[in-house]
Amino acid sequence: MITLTDAAVSQIKDMMEAEGDQSLMLRIGVKGGGCSGLSYGMGFDTEKHEEDTLLTINGLSILVDKESEPIIKGLVVDYKQNMMGGGFTIDNPNAIASCGCGTSFRTATNAGTPEDC
Repeated sequence: MITLTDAAVSQIKDMMEAEGDQSLMLRIGVKGGGCSGLSYGMGFDTEKHEEDTLLTINGLSILVDKESEPIIKGLVVDYKQNMMGGGFTIDNPNAIASCGCGTSFRTATNAGTPEDC
């Protein structure tokens, strides 16, 4: 369902280690908002909810809520480092349009709730 590159896995593990909590899981999902209607969310969580799918990717526990699953199927998360710093990049084969700032998107089946940027 989701692919994490080696660079993304390494960065996530470093961030988890810095948090000092071994029970952390990475939550990846989608919520309404942004110029194009949908925005990605990534963060740490310690609790799996009943409606979550638990994935294990390269030793990381990943949580995905049921509503986000079809929207992020095939998602590739990478981490890129450059002269200006670093950040995660997301490639979603389901996205058919994204906003100019690159933080929101829409799919053929879900336009979300667009907001002014």
